[in-house]
Amino acid sequence: MEEEEVTQHELEDILPLAPLQEGLLFHALYDTDGRDVYTTQFSFQVEGPLDVPVLKASVRALLRRHANLRAGFLHEGLSRPVQVIPREVELPWEEVDWTHLDPDTHESSLATWLEGDLGRRFQLDEPPLIRFTLIRLASESYRLVFTNHHILLDGWSLPVLMRELFTLYAHQGDETAAGLPPTTPYRDYLAWITTQDRTTAENTWRHTLHNLQQPTR
Repeated sequence: MEEEEVTQHELEDILPLAPLQEGLLFHALYDTDGRDVYTTQFSFQVEGPLDVPVLKASVRALLRRHANLRAGFLHEGLSRPVQVIPREVELPWEEVDWTHLDPDTHESSLATWLEGDLGRRFQLDEPPLIRFTLIRLASESYRLVFTNHHILLDGWSLPVLMRELFTLYAHQGDETAAGLPPTTPYRDYLAWITTQDRTTAENTWRHTLHNLQQPTR
């Protein structure tokens, strides 16, 4: 997203980065060769009848609902990087049809495809930094792959997003009918984090973890 393009997009917000996002941006910009280790990928097996247009509508509703999923990150010529939130982004959706392949090859083909997908780097200034791919294996057998950059969301957020996606799907992609709770704007979190006493937090964690001798996850 070039500077002149930003003025042409209808923007919802321009925000600073959270401290963790700043670190992830630094590493992504520093190491541009090979795979971006902060590209994350999750896949789900789906068995049974699937209404693909409704699933796509549900993904679109998820992007409308969560502004941070539409974020792009700008840094060139700026004293501090910012995240730019367009009101709308192109739906990051792709469909792959493998029904013509020998089912015995699906496992190896999927492993190869997933590896290649992980190697497709996101351009951090070109949102959205997520993509959905639906691989059709048979008439009622699918693999749904969700790939994103870690700068957008972490592992704790994924179950929440997937629950919302399936709830939206159950209600034909209609957010109102789904009855999902209101979202908390990411701006509110950024405002909250600036009020926290970092020194106190560091001391608390240092005291809590001082007996550990090995790294934790």
